[in-house]
Amino acid sequence: MNALTVNFNSIIKLTDEQFFQLCQDNRDLRFERNANGELIIMPPTGGETGNRNGRLTQQLFNWTDVDGTGIAFDSSTGFTLPNGADRSPDAAWIPLERWNALNNEQQKKFLPLCPDFVVELLSPSDSLSATQQKMQEYMDNGTRLGWLIVRSSRRVEIYRQGQEVEILESPVSLSGEDILPGFVLNLESIW
Repeated sequence: MNALTVNFNSIIKLTDEQFFQLCQDNRDLRFERNANGELIIMPPTGGETGNRNGRLTQQLFNWTDVDGTGIAFDSSTGFTLPNGADRSPDAAWIPLERWNALNNEQQKKFLPLCPDFVVELLSPSDSLSATQQKMQEYMDNGTRLGWLIVRSSRRVEIYRQGQEVEILESPVSLSGEDILPGFVLNLESIW
């Protein structure tokens, strides 16, 4: 099953609060919303992809716990980007200062910011071109480093601010570079 995009804009334009409540009332469904306000209904991942997502976030969370300079998030976290889109990357990270700048209410709802670091792990139901567009959207909204991991071809696309996308074929690991100094994602458990 592929993601479905539904346009309700001629009937109702959901406010941020209404969209948040829709997601809370339908926890068995995964929603995103693009910058045009269209609702994107995404299928749940299969077991293999869910396991690989878990292993990816496990490594990021373990590094974050030791490093202590930021906060990591899993795929269930919503971010309201500056362009108005609501996105949920498979993994994300922001510096501690950005987290602490949010009030308690903002920390409990979809975070009103774009993560500094994002990872998307392409699942069999994802469209490569749509996910590449999503990665570019993250970059356009302030993400500093992004990884698109395509397991089926063992390829990684690395997105950096102000640079062309770098493509790696069958890398063993990925470096968090100067955004996540010292973080190295071991891809053995992801492939």
